[in-house]
Amino acid sequence: MSNKKRLGPVARKIIILLGTGVALSLTRRPDSYFRILKSAIKEWQKINYRSLRESIHRLYRSKLINYQENKDGTVSLVLNREGKKEFLRYNLKTMRIKKPPHWDKLWRVVIFDIPERLRRERNALTFQLKQLGFYPLQKSVFIYPYECKNEIDFVIEFFNLRAYARFLIVKETDIDLDLKNRFHLQ
Repeated sequence: MSNKKRLGPVARKIIILLGTGVALSLTRRPDSYFRILKSAIKEWQKINYRSLRESIHRLYRSKLINYQENKDGTVSLVLNREGKKEFLRYNLKTMRIKKPPHWDKLWRVVIFDIPERLRRERNALTFQLKQLGFYPLQKSVFIYPYECKNEIDFVIEFFNLRAYARFLIVKETDIDLDLKNRFHLQ
């Protein structure tokens, strides 16, 4: 799924406006500067403020931008280098997590609390985690012993569940022995 299809019109405008800021900082010609600025102002006036705020929050949750509300009431937006992870390519049907020769003795835990209105997405996430080899500790808590952050980020973004899912790296659990047996670890 391409970013263009996943980003709404307001989110695309925000990215365009951020790009305008970059363009302004790189231009040295006054005529270009004013043309860029005029175009940005025209786009900005088309955006509904409430939609803008909601889109900023969605972009923040999707890791495309960093978002910070400042004490003076302004909002800082910074293009996030982590957004590059959006370009990871996987096939959900054939996705596998590579197992290293030695376990690093850390557990990867995915937890989520997805509303009932997103039942299909929740079921798809659960199915995908099981396909990847995760063990369900509870209905919405899954655990795995190997590095898989990129794969999980991809799956969470693919199903548009960033706001509802968390990825944790855990050093130990109270059921380590059972988990080591399940995953055939020493």
